[in-house]
Amino acid sequence: MIILGVDPGLQVSGFGIIKQEHHKTWLLDCGYLKMSSQKPISERVAILHDFFSKKIIQWSVSELALETPFLGKNAQNFLKLGYVRGILYLLAHHHGLGLHEFAPREIKQSVTGFGAAPKDQVARVVLQLFPKLPIQDKYDVTDAIAITLCGLWHAEHNRVGLGR
Repeated sequence: MIILGVDPGLQVSGFGIIKQEHHKTWLLDCGYLKMSSQKPISERVAILHDFFSKKIIQWSVSELALETPFLGKNAQNFLKLGYVRGILYLLAHHHGLGLHEFAPREIKQSVTGFGAAPKDQVARVVLQLFPKLPIQDKYDVTDAIAITLCGLWHAEHNRVGLGR
C-alpha cells in the first residue's frame, strides 16, 4: 500500500508519501507545494491538481489521507480551502484511491497520544519515526506526514478488520 497524505492549503500544501509492505514502512517522498497568493485562485487550483496528479502517478499511490477543516475566524479561508479539498476528492475518484479523513485532534492523538498537542510536538514525533527526514522549516510537511500515518494506520486496521 502506498498512501499520500496532504495538509491542504491554497498557499502551502504539505504532503507525505508512505509505502507499507510486509509490515515495513518507508517514507518515499515529502515536501510542500508553495503557491503565490498573487496568482488567481483558478490558477493555484490548477497547479495543485497537476502537482498531486503527478505525485499519485509517479508513486502509484493507492490511498489518500486528508485533514478535515475546521471553521476558524475567517469564513472566506474556510470556503477557499474547500476548493483545494474538492480537487483532492476529484483526484481520489479519478485515480481510484481510497479516501481517509481525520480531524486535527484525531491526528494529534494518534501520533503523539495527546489530542491537543502543539505542532512542534507532532513534528518531534514524526522526526523520531523518520530520523533521516531532512529537517523541514515548515510544519506543513510534518503535519502532512502525521496525516499520512493516520491514513496508513486506518487503512491497515480496516484491512485486518475485513480479514484480508
